[in-house]
Amino acid sequence: MPQPLTATVQGRFPARLPAAGALLTALALTATACTSGTPSLQSDTATNLPVRQGGSLVIGAEQEPDCADWIGTCGASIWGTYLMQTQTVPQVFNVRLKGGNWTPVASNLMASEPTTKLVGNQQQITYRLNPKAVWSDGKPITSADLKYTALQVRDGKAIFDKSGYDRITSVATPDPTTAVVTLKSPYGNWKQLFGAGYGVLPSHLLAGKDRDAVMKDGYTFSGGPWKIASWKRGVSVTLVPNDRYWGPKPHLDKVTFQFASDTSAAVQAFAGGTFDALYPTPQLTTVDQIKTLGSAAHMQVQSQTGNLQALWLNNAKFPFDSAAVRKAFAYSVDRAAIVKRLFGSYGVTAPAQSFNSPLLSRYASADFSAYKPDAAKAAQLMKADGWTKNGSGFWAKNGKEAAFAVTSLAGNQSRELTEQILQAQLAKAGFRVTIKNSTPANIFGKLAPAGDFQLGLWNLTDSFPNPTLAATFSSTAIPSAANDQSGINFMRIRVPGLDPVLERVDTELDETARVADSHKAEKLIADDVPSLPLAAVPNILVTGARVGGPLSINPVEGPWWNLAEWGLTK
Repeated sequence: MPQPLTATVQGRFPARLPAAGALLTALALTATACTSGTPSLQSDTATNLPVRQGGSLVIGAEQEPDCADWIGTCGASIWGTYLMQTQTVPQVFNVRLKGGNWTPVASNLMASEPTTKLVGNQQQITYRLNPKAVWSDGKPITSADLKYTALQVRDGKAIFDKSGYDRITSVATPDPTTAVVTLKSPYGNWKQLFGAGYGVLPSHLLAGKDRDAVMKDGYTFSGGPWKIASWKRGVSVTLVPNDRYWGPKPHLDKVTFQFASDTSAAVQAFAGGTFDALYPTPQLTTVDQIKTLGSAAHMQVQSQTGNLQALWLNNAKFPFDSAAVRKAFAYSVDRAAIVKRLFGSYGVTAPAQSFNSPLLSRYASADFSAYKPDAAKAAQLMKADGWTKNGSGFWAKNGKEAAFAVTSLAGNQSRELTEQILQAQLAKAGFRVTIKNSTPANIFGKLAPAGDFQLGLWNLTDSFPNPTLAATFSSTAIPSAANDQSGINFMRIRVPGLDPVLERVDTELDETARVADSHKAEKLIADDVPSLPLAAVPNILVTGARVGGPLSINPVEGPWWNLAEWGLTK
């Protein structure tokens, strides 16, 4: 779900292993060496300046999360994960770069690597906790916390995504540091459980209470290196060190994330010294703005991200309830032109051809490459489906035009430009397009879950290096009373034969077989065109001269994944 209007999916983890290569690709923006006239684009290891103890930073944050109840439907914003969750909620697995691949590794919450085995057709996972791990009130983090978290997700209502947790049959706690989770069937993505997305919550503070009410506006507990000191709605989130943290303590005394939704204004504030760092949306003018700052700005660009921007078609709404219309739409959109216009200055020029993001490239195919602008094919499909052009040049059938509204984030320059380009392209192809934008809270909290849209433009961010196309494309993930409105198949997608293939991707423990099944699933999806991938959106981290430490972007946990190691250089 790092750009505004981004949904992260627990197991897309629905935010979707990268190909071997450098963490940060120095794209063709400027020279890779630092000069007096341009900001530098360097690799992960290039920025590791020594820091002093103490001091504070102010960082610009482009999106304010709707709430801090990370497992609830209101916790969809990836920015909430970046600002607060990663800093305060302990996880069983972290995602780290190993041998060029982003890989799940056991965190310091664990005494040893969790183990898994099959018992008949059931999968049994054993977790052994680090006895030194404690909450910020000094109480130990125990197996009861894993059990509480697992059952809150499995049994709760209005849960953002239950993938994996819905397979849990029991959670045994034979002692405070051991938890044994049994799944009713094998689950290939088992390392996502209690990992990025949800983590582990304190049962001694939350059991018997309304979890959402306690957490949604910020919470005082922490099992990470930082605590939430304050959340001033519409203004800022402030973090301070967690003195009880059992791992390395932060260098800084305080970090304030100040909300600044306008990217250009945020860059100006950075130039003026208001902000020490930014994680800006790659807007059209961002590169040029940062170039003018010269050596005062250090910029890193990461292309192998978990961010996938797509055009999401509501398969249950006119006119996209017709497969022929969806295919004609795909042949009418010049995705390459849009991507070059939006992201060409960042070195991203080719459209995404898969619904697996670059983070999961080994599971991806390129079946959507078949869809390039082809007016003849589009017209053939529409005519065969009973459509004819009316006097205004738009396709019509049974007295209704092929008209629809596109919904994205109001006020976002990049999204609005994309909509305008789409509007022009599709008008030439005979589709009437209007623009109906809204806020992230309204889109992800109301419109998308209810299916109250026709065409959506937003990102999904993969939050774990495991394939979870099922979270977005399985018919069982359509929000409904049956799943307590918890699914994220907002598009009401039902592709014939797809569900069982996605189930094999989820359950298969053999990696080679999982890759093969993922490719089969992508072929089925591309043939039906239930939605259309647009672009892999790059990540950008901009830091000022006074910011030191090992500075890099983690495509899962964000730019501040190691904020405890940041500090002041002077």
